[in-house]
Amino acid sequence: MYYYTDLHIHSKYSRATSKNLNLEELAIWANKKGLNLIGTGDFTHPAWFEEIKEKLIQADDGTFKLKPEIEKQIGANIKFILTVEISTIYKKWDKTRKVHHVVFVPNIKSADIFRKKLDTIGNIKSDGRPILGLDSRNLLETVLESGENSFIIPAHIWTPWFSVLGSKSGFDSIEDCYEDLSEHIFALETGLSSDPEMNWQVSKLDRFRLVSNSDAHSASKLAREATVFDIEPNYYSIIEALKTGKGYTGTVEFFPEEGKYHEDGHRKCNICLTPEETKKYNGICPVCGKPLTIGVLSRVNELSDRKEIIKPPKTAGKVFSLVPLQEIISEIKGIGPASKSVTIEYEKLINTFGAELEILQNIPIEEISKHSALLGEAISRLRQGKVIKKAGFDGEYGEIKLFNKNELI
Repeated sequence: MYYYTDLHIHSKYSRATSKNLNLEELAIWANKKGLNLIGTGDFTHPAWFEEIKEKLIQADDGTFKLKPEIEKQIGANIKFILTVEISTIYKKWDKTRKVHHVVFVPNIKSADIFRKKLDTIGNIKSDGRPILGLDSRNLLETVLESGENSFIIPAHIWTPWFSVLGSKSGFDSIEDCYEDLSEHIFALETGLSSDPEMNWQVSKLDRFRLVSNSDAHSASKLAREATVFDIEPNYYSIIEALKTGKGYTGTVEFFPEEGKYHEDGHRKCNICLTPEETKKYNGICPVCGKPLTIGVLSRVNELSDRKEIIKPPKTAGKVFSLVPLQEIISEIKGIGPASKSVTIEYEKLINTFGAELEILQNIPIEEISKHSALLGEAISRLRQGKVIKKAGFDGEYGEIKLFNKNELI
């Protein structure tokens, strides 16, 4: 049996997030998606931390659940663990570094210690994802000092502007970033614009297990990426699985072309270029003459030391490449994924077949086709990897389609 987790998410207290993003809403949508365990996100924010303490009950395995009366009211039974994304911006080796990290702590006590340490360093009240002028190595030290079994996973490691290996403000290795504490980093988050195969081109990443998460800013975006286990996940089993592989299965992935930093480009000029084309233009936009935003694919190629993709035998997991169900319905109907008609059809499918991840991967195609022949064909193609890709660039999401335009006329 597979268990699905989404460990990098946000609350209503982070910038540019849905105002409905509370614990109840997260639990309801996690249930719809087929997730077994999710992060709380944003636990350093004072108001969100109070809500966590008010509404959740902790178990001995490091997980939390909504109080029984709340679970009964919303009809959703989901486990949480304490997580928060931290943004560090600082100068190192004559270059400004901007690195995002997902921090995990096992209990309220460790969370409180960590929060109080950060409160002496910077402002944790204005944003659920606090921005600190703190070296990444020192952030990791602070996490480790907050309590046993606290740890960091570097977030969306290839994103150009805010990541450990990003082209604009990152490093060339995990060791350069975390220095003498690098041994305490044992997993990396691939981000929406890369997938495990891309990461397998860089041999110095072989020792790390790869995770994927939604980085959701609204509850409906949960599980667009996820990490998969074959043992029931709790705080301590997740650590064990990511360190040793015991219980780790793999990841649910966006097709990386759909991520908004996959290829190089300049959004203002509507220019999207492959790495080869970028080299031809010497990294300069051919329209306006300004530097291009160098995307994930180019950055992976820059650090790659392999001519062929080699799957690391000790750490690699399975890869499940999916398209969110709302996007598939949206393509079939020819309207936006947030439209009322798509929402109604999505709810009808969930009520008929069960959770979204189950529909996308396991419900027999003939059963889906009885409901909708087009949907059955779309999911059949998805399971075979027969998709049409248009790459994202410079903050613009790409597109993954399952039909040619003339097929839906």
